[in-house]
Amino acid sequence: MSQTARVYIFDTTLRDGEQSPGCSMTVGEKLRMAYKLTELGVDLMEAGFPIASEGDFEAVDAISREFPWVQVAALARANTLDIERAAKALEPARRPRIHTFIATSDIHLHYKLKKSQQQVLEEAVAAVQLARRYADDVEFSAEDATRTGWDYLEQICRAVVEAGARTVNLPDTVGYSVPSEYADLIGRMVKALGDKAIVSVHCHDDLGLAVANSLAAVQAGARQIECTINGIGERAGNCSLEEVVMAIKVRNDQLPYRTGIVTEHLYEASRLLTSLITFGPQPNKAIVGENAFAHEAGIHQDGYLKERTTYEIIDPKTVGVPESKLVLGKHSGRHALKKRCDDLGFDLGAEEINLVYRKFTEMADRKKGITNDEISDLIRQHVVRYNHAVA
Repeated sequence: MSQTARVYIFDTTLRDGEQSPGCSMTVGEKLRMAYKLTELGVDLMEAGFPIASEGDFEAVDAISREFPWVQVAALARANTLDIERAAKALEPARRPRIHTFIATSDIHLHYKLKKSQQQVLEEAVAAVQLARRYADDVEFSAEDATRTGWDYLEQICRAVVEAGARTVNLPDTVGYSVPSEYADLIGRMVKALGDKAIVSVHCHDDLGLAVANSLAAVQAGARQIECTINGIGERAGNCSLEEVVMAIKVRNDQLPYRTGIVTEHLYEASRLLTSLITFGPQPNKAIVGENAFAHEAGIHQDGYLKERTTYEIIDPKTVGVPESKLVLGKHSGRHALKKRCDDLGFDLGAEEINLVYRKFTEMADRKKGITNDEISDLIRQHVVRYNHAVA
């Protein structure tokens, strides 16, 4: 596979993810998460927005000191104060990246910035030039790129690259785009920039399309994906790191790219983040959700017990999940119940299983799920009574 097929994973869990409601982290907590992200193998870690708070500044500084071999990024608006603050926080880093941004869509220019396109173009160029005085590696983001006129967006992309930006990020800031449209936009900018810069994408999930849009962008030539663990981030969140990485890994026939992610650390990273913030992923979250490798329907359980791949396209161990789960509820079948009885140390014959299964389904109709202790009690209560009656 050629080097052009390499896709870089830019993790922004500690910046975009952390600035969303309920996700704030202390410097110590960010350091713990940063350690796990280095184990995970992210290519670049956006550690914070130094101008935003003293804590963010300290986090960028601390992560730069603690992980000198890691590429660390700090966010800065396209102004002198932000860029100098980011540069100061990144001083201990051996491989610093200053990530500067400004909005480019007409709606942002008119209502938020109250500036003309020419003013924004000039400020974007000046910001990149200033950032290059402090770091060789500068990334520029055109905020709300997907609602920006394409001719103007291309003009800015060319200008910031000429000014020294190595990476140009074209975010779907409000999760507005759809895959085919986003792919067309990315394809045009990739063609415009050629090999002068890497095109990056940063997709939000307002319409539930962040992962799909990111993958469409990669197919169109983008080579950096900005994403977060558990998909945390502003509003509905960001592109989920675990989902986009595993989509590439599992469907490499359709997505012939590679990342540097050690996927066996995905589940641990998810669990650590959950312990540091106020919520975890929903149970049915792909890859790391509590139900991602759980089976309750009897037909599924029967197929799974005969051959795992009938109902699992991912071996749970490849993402760090110890094993799949057979959840016993009212939809479960005899095969799964027999397996659980065996696991609990009960060697039951066919008639005994039928008896326990009848009592089990009666209980399951009244409950959301049945525990191992309740199954053991059913066996002790009804199988012993049945055997005594037969005798």
